Order: sequence, then C-alpha cells, then structure tokens
Amino acid sequence: MQIPIFTVDAFTNRPFSGNPAAVCLLENDLDEDLHQKIATEMNLSETAFIRKLKPGDDFTKSSCFGLRWFTPANEVPLCGHATLASAAVLFHVQKNTNSVLTFMTLSGELKARQEKDHIVLDLPLCTAYPQELKEVEELIKAAVGDMIVQDVRYSPDTKNLLVCLSDIYERSVLEDLKVSAQHFLSAEKTGKVKGLILTVKGNSSGKGHDFYSRYFAPWYGVLEDPVTGSAHAVLSSYWSEQLGKKEMLAFQCSRRGGELKISVRDDGRVDIAGQTAVVLKGNLTF
Repeated sequence: MQIPIFTVDAFTNRPFSGNPAAVCLLENDLDEDLHQKIATEMNLSETAFIRKLKPGDDFTKSSCFGLRWFTPANEVPLCGHATLASAAVLFHVQKNTNSVLTFMTLSGELKARQEKDHIVLDLPLCTAYPQELKEVEELIKAAVGDMIVQDVRYSPDTKNLLVCLSDIYERSVLEDLKVSAQHFLSAEKTGKVKGLILTVKGNSSGKGHDFYSRYFAPWYGVLEDPVTGSAHAVLSSYWSEQLGKKEMLAFQCSRRGGELKISVRDDGRVDIAGQTAVVLKGNLTF
C-alpha cells in the first residue's frame, strides 16, 4: 500500500521553524491500528489523516473531508497546527479550488479558509475557569519553581491548565525557563490535566505581541509542543478577557517559535490565522 504523506511547518513562513505536522491523504479507509502505527513512525507531535467522506470525493474539488489527529502515543480530540497543515496540503499542494474547507472531526466541524498569505482556522473558543491552587500546586512548582504566578485557570474542554506568570516577567524569562516536562507526570495528582500552558502578558502597545506562551503535554507523549493552535483556543478566551481585545497577535516561544493572528468572534468561536511551509512530499509504503 502507498499513502501520500507530507510534512508541513505550521504557523511560520520559513522551513524548519513553527510546528511540524505530518499529513496523510487517505484514498481508502485505513485499518484502525495503522493510524497510530504511522503516527508513532513519524514521531512528530501530530500526524493528521485526511479522508474522503464519499466514494466520489476528490482532494482537488471536494470541500468537506474527515480529519483525525494522532500523537506518537494516542489520538487527540483537537489539534490546530495539524489542521492548518492539512488545509495547506489541500490548498497549496492539491490546488483545491474551494475558498473554504470543512473538516469533520472529534471536535465537530472545523473550517479553514485562505486569506492572502495566511490560512484562517475557525476553532471553538474554550473558556478556562479559576482553578483551586492547592490541587495543582505541585505541578505548578515542577513547571515554574518559585516564580510569581498571577492566575491559574482550567479548561475542561481541552483539559489544559493555564498558568499566567506575573506581569513583572518579560518574554525572555519565559523563553529561558528550563522545564523538565517529564516530571509533570508524577506531579499531576488530579488526573484531569492533559496539557500545561505557561503564559505571560506581552507588550501590546504599538505592534508587539499581546501575549506569549509555551505548551507542554507529556500526558500525550509531547514534552513541549512548538506552536499549538488548540492551546490558543484557550489563550484567546483568557487574554481577550484580560486585555479587553478581540484582535490579538500571539507568539509561542518554543525553540522553533511561531506567530498566530487571533480574532475572537461573538459566536463563541475564534479565528486563528497562520502561515505554512511544506518541507516534505513523499509516500508511505507498506
């Protein structure tokens, strides 16, 4: 069997930065266990599988597809950067003629559209609620040590814990923070946290970034994710409330780094826009 596969760097316009995702185009249904085997083989934070919904569907002409995401360890309910990568393969490689693509996913319908040199994802906006500090104290200490924490929130939709550092800290402090995400597994005692977002306010005066973040998900086999669309579904809700803004520019300060343009909508959803670079085209053969 041969399956077309691509590697796409998402939330960047430069190869070898942003967040890489593998994207597979499935002409036919795949044996269930092969999804995980392929994702483990690719060993990227996410491998996306685009599938046709009807026998007559066409990757260049159809506007609606099935989409699933797998980490090297398991399937996940939402992945922004791999959705961006999937849309890039359809728009830029397959030359899909539609202005909007719809993906049927575990998180419902997700849409992607082209807007100049960006692809815009239509994602659910995920509210994060105040979290009792005592429950997650050990996890926060494992992540940031004795740094001053300003706010702690929890998003039940994504199972992400959001930890906002004090405004006294700048981007460089977040970037320089040495994190051993493997320790989070033993420090997390509640069983409900599957991802940890560290964030700090940006310099929103002028044209700077409104906020910065880093994201860790060792519970899914991802020690640090370079740029995370799904985490920004949580961050967008939080920072929109904190800053009183609907339009924001964000930067995820991983080693690879990536920029996200955010537009919080009034219908409970968020548009997250990013650029992409296709760096690999080939076939899986087995």
